[in-house]
Amino acid sequence: MMLGVMLALFVAGVPIAVAVGLASVAGMAGFTQFPLIVVAQQAFIGLDRFPLAAVPFFILAGNLMEVGGISRRLIEFARAIVGGVQGALATTCVLACMIFAAISGSSVATTFAIGAIMIPALVKRGYPAPFAAALQAASAELGVIIPPSIPLILYGVTTQTSVPELFIAGIGPGLLIGAVLSLTVLAWCRLKGWGRGDGEGRLKPLAALREAAFALMMPAVVLGGIYGGVTTPTEASVVAVVYALVVGMAIHREISWHDLYPVFRRSAITSSVILFIIAMASLFSYLLNRQGVPDAAAGWIVATFDTPALYLLGVNLLLFVVGMFVETSASIIILAPILAEAAVRFGIDPVHFGTVMVVNLALGMITPPFGVNLFAAAQVARIPLERMMAPLVVFIAAVLACLMAITYLPWITLALRDVAFR
Repeated sequence: MMLGVMLALFVAGVPIAVAVGLASVAGMAGFTQFPLIVVAQQAFIGLDRFPLAAVPFFILAGNLMEVGGISRRLIEFARAIVGGVQGALATTCVLACMIFAAISGSSVATTFAIGAIMIPALVKRGYPAPFAAALQAASAELGVIIPPSIPLILYGVTTQTSVPELFIAGIGPGLLIGAVLSLTVLAWCRLKGWGRGDGEGRLKPLAALREAAFALMMPAVVLGGIYGGVTTPTEASVVAVVYALVVGMAIHREISWHDLYPVFRRSAITSSVILFIIAMASLFSYLLNRQGVPDAAAGWIVATFDTPALYLLGVNLLLFVVGMFVETSASIIILAPILAEAAVRFGIDPVHFGTVMVVNLALGMITPPFGVNLFAAAQVARIPLERMMAPLVVFIAAVLACLMAITYLPWITLALRDVAFR
């Protein structure tokens, strides 16, 4: 009944957090003896977790990087590295998103910060606007795969899995998807004849490196602190904010005191939306757990899918559909306890399973009808969403191929983790 109410509210256009909360209240009122004060109590408990403090700080860091010129310098550096090959500017979009993802942890922040520069530049060079917008949306999903990743933090908190292990496990899949997207773009540009003059006006690698030196140090500072045991992921998110402020205000001098209020306001609104979803999804998950749904579902899944390979295939199909309609954070908090429990029964490493889950749900960010990256890229490109669909199919197919490889070749995910933590 709770799922039915939630889906009906989704179809009616009710915001995700409100729909999940109302479905939980309906289930509580109709099938339990709990007083309604439990709604506020469990919503608070769902947010009262130290790792979740990283969410608003990584969002704020991403917005500060956009305003402070770090995004632009990263793009110039990526462009210098790619070189003057045909399609270099489009490939720069992928590489810049990979670098920015290692700082921001958010695909939406990556879409706006990189897309605001890359999409107009691609269109100016003769690339079709729908292709540029679709490429930006697909590349930005790396923001939730390459660490630090907000969805990986949520998965770790929800399933009691090590967040540092999840972070390092996300590097391999992120590099694979970035490489496949780059090769796809280069082949497409040669086929269509786009980007023959992409090498014009780019900086030489050493000059670009000098310009982007402080920007490139940021991933080293953030991730080095985590893996060096100096900071937790939450503390590293605060370091990222301080670093972005110092670089933007004192070194690049592109952030003034007057810029801070709009940046903080935008970051607060975005963070509030995500945390509201998490609070309501935690209530939903609490009720499911109280009714024994995760154990029952895990038992049914184990009985239905009699091998780990079939289980992973079933999970991928389920998450691909869920990702089209339900926001990533809500999907993880509601489904991760159920699916991870069954995965452990099959002997699947929880770190590997978490990476598979996040990569799959990241696809939901570029699939209609509710792909957040699509709406963000369409807004930046100022085109209707429908015009992005044709080029988007190619990028979705490329990421799906990577997902299958990540699912059935665990070493892509676990090789670095095993070296670092074993």
